Amino acid sequence: MDAGRFGRRFSADEIGFHDSMPSRLHRLAELPWHDCWMQQLRAEKKSRHTIRAYGVAVRDFSTTRLPGEPSPDWPEVQEISVSSFHIRADPNNGRMDAWLNGLGELKPTTINAKIAAVSHLLKWLGHTIPDWIQRPSRSRSLPKTLGRRELQRLRQASRESEDPLAFPISTLLLDTGLRVSELCGLDVDDIDIEDMSALVIGGKGEKDRTVLFTESTVEVIEAWEPIRDVRLSMSDDAALRALFLSSRGRRINPRSIQKMMDRLADSADIPRNRLSPHTLRHTFATGLLERGADLVTIQRLLGHASIATTRIYLEISDQTLREIYHRAQRSPTLSEEPADNRPEPQVGETEIAPRILE
Repeated sequence: MDAGRFGRRFSADEIGFHDSMPSRLHRLAELPWHDCWMQQLRAEKKSRHTIRAYGVAVRDFSTTRLPGEPSPDWPEVQEISVSSFHIRADPNNGRMDAWLNGLGELKPTTINAKIAAVSHLLKWLGHTIPDWIQRPSRSRSLPKTLGRRELQRLRQASRESEDPLAFPISTLLLDTGLRVSELCGLDVDDIDIEDMSALVIGGKGEKDRTVLFTESTVEVIEAWEPIRDVRLSMSDDAALRALFLSSRGRRINPRSIQKMMDRLADSADIPRNRLSPHTLRHTFATGLLERGADLVTIQRLLGHASIATTRIYLEISDQTLREIYHRAQRSPTLSEEPADNRPEPQVGETEIAPRILE
């Protein structure tokens, strides 16, 4: 009997980890795992933002040190082969526990995002996600939208702004529901004025879709064109096809648009945390719902991959309905008068009950 058999750590060959690696990874077995996984994310058409976030979470997980291990160096960990990293990433060897214990101070949404990233890696490696990995519950906050008065003040502020981009950009966001990245990526070739539409190329998830214009959308685009021509003439790139150009003749970026939103919020007396490009996208969607558009139509116009994402606007609509109802219930009815001010019925007259307005 081997007295020390139950007191030692078994080797990977004895446990059979190599056999548990998916056959699809066998041809990649000796290649660096990080490069292979990154290629997988790109093949799945993950956005640059998602790839960056996944990379940060997985770097922290893969460099988490177990007792007895030397301090890991990220450049070296990146170069570990797929077959060796398959063993290193096994969720039952304690590394997953140690990594999760270090996330305790983060917000539930951040923890969930990091777990999603590592779960993707584990599934790619062929590991089963253990049942004991529980994602923290989080309260689901409704998207922010602008009220009618705020919307009026925003439109007025954008018209009066010294920035010639303020009015066309805010109008397009409100009329089309574009994401800010999609707006920045619009080229003049993507616009079809006669068809009153634009083709969004490579939206979220690298999906193309068509967005529709109103008459006001067309008007602001046509009014912007002379200003664009002037800015293009000052640009170093005369062949630049971007629809919206900065004062330096460069394609606008999301950060500059958010700074513009902050200035408009100040002018319109709207708290800055209530106004962003995404707020206008949400306002566009709720406006469609209130005017009778169905969820499938809204889903297609917004470019949501799943209609489950679009259903959040039903909750906003329900919340608005409840607010209107309770506000109306707190208000006195039109026919309600204080008892002391009501005239006494005259002899021969009968008191008429207040009519209920249908």
